[in-house]
Amino acid sequence: MSAAPTTRYDAAAIEADATVPMIHIRRDFAGTPEQLFRAHTDPELFARWVGPDGMGATVLEWDATDNGRWRYRAGEGEHAQLFRGSFHTVSPERIVQTFTWEGMPDGVALETLTFDDLGDGRTRLHATSLCESFEERDAWLRSGMETGVNEGYASLDRLLADGSL
Repeated sequence: MSAAPTTRYDAAAIEADATVPMIHIRRDFAGTPEQLFRAHTDPELFARWVGPDGMGATVLEWDATDNGRWRYRAGEGEHAQLFRGSFHTVSPERIVQTFTWEGMPDGVALETLTFDDLGDGRTRLHATSLCESFEERDAWLRSGMETGVNEGYASLDRLLADGSL
């Protein structure tokens, strides 16, 4: 454990990497690394916080183990969005997975999530999404993804605060 950083991320910081087609997301939570790991690997908990407010998520497939697969639907009816991927590495320190929006099935990102104990009862989530091209990365950034990220993480904050995790 290192000294607590001076920068706090109470809202998600979403940044494009200048050298590779990658998106970095950093967000601090009032919870332990174990709680954040559980929120990202327990399908019932994941469905309770992921995505924009009011959209809801239904887990269709979930095997949060090395070489496992996942798939979920966000929303209902004609506006529903389907997402899928494969878990490559699942450990309390790091999750490596692929991520595909089925509306653009050829676009696959490699995502890595780490859970860093800040030593003050808080944990920093650092997520990276390596896209296939700068154009694909920039399309993600223009998509309005920050709304889903920030609203989802606010829901995760509420689950941590109310003892659900």
